[in-house]
Amino acid sequence: MVDIVIVGAGPAGLSAAINAVTRGKTVRIFSNKENYLSKAERVDNHLGFYNISGKELMNKFREHAEAMNIKIEEGKVVNILPMGESFMVNINGEIEEAKKVILAMGISKVKELPGEGALLGSGVSYCATCDGMLYRGKNAVVWDQSKEAAEEAVYLSGIGVNVIFVSKNARPQIFNDNIKYINGTISEVVGNNKVEAVMLDKEKIMADAVFMLRDAVAPAALVDGLETEGNFIAVNRNMETNIGGLYATGDITGKPLQLSKAVSEGLIAAQHAASQIDKSEK
Repeated sequence: MVDIVIVGAGPAGLSAAINAVTRGKTVRIFSNKENYLSKAERVDNHLGFYNISGKELMNKFREHAEAMNIKIEEGKVVNILPMGESFMVNINGEIEEAKKVILAMGISKVKELPGEGALLGSGVSYCATCDGMLYRGKNAVVWDQSKEAAEEAVYLSGIGVNVIFVSKNARPQIFNDNIKYINGTISEVVGNNKVEAVMLDKEKIMADAVFMLRDAVAPAALVDGLETEGNFIAVNRNMETNIGGLYATGDITGKPLQLSKAVSEGLIAAQHAASQIDKSEK
């Protein structure tokens, strides 16, 4: 078991990791996408760094973390399950147990489709390697929303799933004839107690499952019962969510969407999480 799992390796996540390690805690930090700071042309309002590009500043943050033996791991967290005194964190099918979890994945632009949330776990999946074997010999739609989607479609086909790949991009060259390709976009997931079909504009595609292979998972879909305020996660002054032991930091907690706020919130979350771990171990 690790002390703290951190989801996201931008300014908030790295600040949390650095401060947790400073307090003697073990951490694992996961990221699968470039953060917005790396794309900023110029940063003038972060104390001590004037007229610096976002990429340069992000590199300095990573170098700081690496100097403290903090390794950023490639991986998408698809589910977090509270277990009372700990959490089970699913990273693309790998399960890690953690005493505390800090969410720092940046602002969420993921909008759930009609029917998606209601059928999550009943045919809606965010992880092909986690749930693929459940649909061996059945029909599954894979929606292309990430760079790994084509490879995961090939994986599903390879284990015996009848794959229908939906994408606005050209048919991937790595596909064999067993994978059906449809050019389009999913607008709705249809079903009562389980997935029965997906809607593509006005066309209905019958299916037993739909794999939403996005780069990120909506916060409310990550953790059942997580309280949100619009697209943001609700937190208190200690960066605690409504779920004990689960923290949120940075842009995902709301405005102002600023670098200095993200760094400070990462520190606050890590300090509080570390102190709570210490108290529980006395």
